[in-house]
Amino acid sequence: MIALQPIKPGSIIRIVSPAGKIDKKHVMPAVNWLEKQGYNVKLGKHVFARHFQFAGTDEQRAADVQEALDDTNCEAIICSRGGYGTVRIIERLDFTKFLKKPKWLVGFSDITILHSRLHNLNVPTIHGVMPRYFLDGKGAPREDLMSMMKLIKGEGISYEVNATEFDRRGAAAGQLLGGNLSIVNSLHGTKYDIDTNGKILFLEDIDEFIYHTDRMVHQLKLSGKLDNLAGLILGDFTDMKDNESPFGQTVHEIFAEAVKDRDYPVCYGFPGGHDKKNLALAFGREWELDVAESGTRLRLKGD
Repeated sequence: MIALQPIKPGSIIRIVSPAGKIDKKHVMPAVNWLEKQGYNVKLGKHVFARHFQFAGTDEQRAADVQEALDDTNCEAIICSRGGYGTVRIIERLDFTKFLKKPKWLVGFSDITILHSRLHNLNVPTIHGVMPRYFLDGKGAPREDLMSMMKLIKGEGISYEVNATEFDRRGAAAGQLLGGNLSIVNSLHGTKYDIDTNGKILFLEDIDEFIYHTDRMVHQLKLSGKLDNLAGLILGDFTDMKDNESPFGQTVHEIFAEAVKDRDYPVCYGFPGGHDKKNLALAFGREWELDVAESGTRLRLKGD
């Protein structure tokens, strides 16, 4: 993986909207907070544009992202939100200039497409909180934001996660990758698909039917993506839905059954995804995973 420079006061941070539309009120408080920390924040021309459910047309969104990718003075790109739409612009993006001066990219959910693309280009990214969720109701920075800032500033970080009945104990180390289960699944068979062999896979999702989740997990299994992992981390599966005739298993039970014949460690319930806490993860970086009876520890390797 390419080593990215940590951001410092004075660094330029660009905010873009690759997918869903968003209101100013959900972005500007985050901009103000970043500026108070000494960063130079630049908004894409179409961050607040609207075209149906998107933040502008495909051409507008792609133009903003491309400008940010090509900006050699920019040290980080933060996506304003997820939603849907990144897949519609990924083919329009040219990473040639970006690779000459790569920079951090931050986001989650639909931004999984960009995480996967950059992972395949050997550029680390941050699966982390986006502007709407930077601050709490009193305007104070949330733990999510502070964890993201630690990573983007090049600081070490480790997490402790409470044990669950499904955890499979063990220790592992490897590159971390993944993101939203639905998006990871949708990239199968495309050139943006990810190679999970020897890596720690993180997955989360929101607002899916449980039977659909079961289908996606089995597609991962049938495609071999669950065969040779170093470890598996399951984040939040938020607002999951069931049919009138219950599926009969929880999401954790679905995963436990799917990987029962594997021997790598599995952590259930990492606070990452669409729930109340979304702790930042550096994809493409090496992490150490230790799942024990007392709980799980996840540490950025070398820190």
